[in-house]
Amino acid sequence: MAIRLGDEAPNFTAETTQGTVNFHEWLGNGWGILFSHPKDFTPVCTTELGTMANMTEEFKKRNVKVLAISVDPLDSHNGWIKDINETQHCTVSYPIIADPEKKVANLYDMIHPNALDNMTVRSVFVIGPDKKVKLTLTYPASTGRNFNEILRVVDSLQLTAKHKVATPANWKDGEDCIITPAVTDAEIPGLFPKGHRAVKPYLRFTPQPNR
Repeated sequence: MAIRLGDEAPNFTAETTQGTVNFHEWLGNGWGILFSHPKDFTPVCTTELGTMANMTEEFKKRNVKVLAISVDPLDSHNGWIKDINETQHCTVSYPIIADPEKKVANLYDMIHPNALDNMTVRSVFVIGPDKKVKLTLTYPASTGRNFNEILRVVDSLQLTAKHKVATPANWKDGEDCIITPAVTDAEIPGLFPKGHRAVKPYLRFTPQPNR
């Protein structure tokens, strides 16, 4: 079955390039990203894993752990990591799940037979501290992901989990936010001391609250 927003992220135990991982225990009380790759030694995936490696510190600042998955075995992963580090000028420091039996891939509905009958699509799952799925993204195998967008979404998810705000189209960290409709006008001064501007009764902006 497809995993929907708000579902508990299915737990699993798997072998990775950094040892055995029990997913929920590995996440602990922080946030997590699980992202899949169709196959080792493929060109788009190589750029993606390298990009994530070069952005790992940004995710760490946000208390986000990163876990990749490919259906190939560990020895293949270890050889591929050498290529990634060499060609993408990075150091892959996060674990990569070996899933040759496709157990995790099937658990997370990462194989779409009408797209690829034997490989995973490019799926992304952002999981919150409550182990609930906060974001899902699915790309075709031919299209590399925008990791700046994933980081942007994490910023939004963490901000809106803490404050009664939403983020508008193309929002970036530090920009004005939208006050949620559930907040009454009378509540605004107490919740948003930086002030606000009302464009319409239902469209009210406020400077981004402190994260």
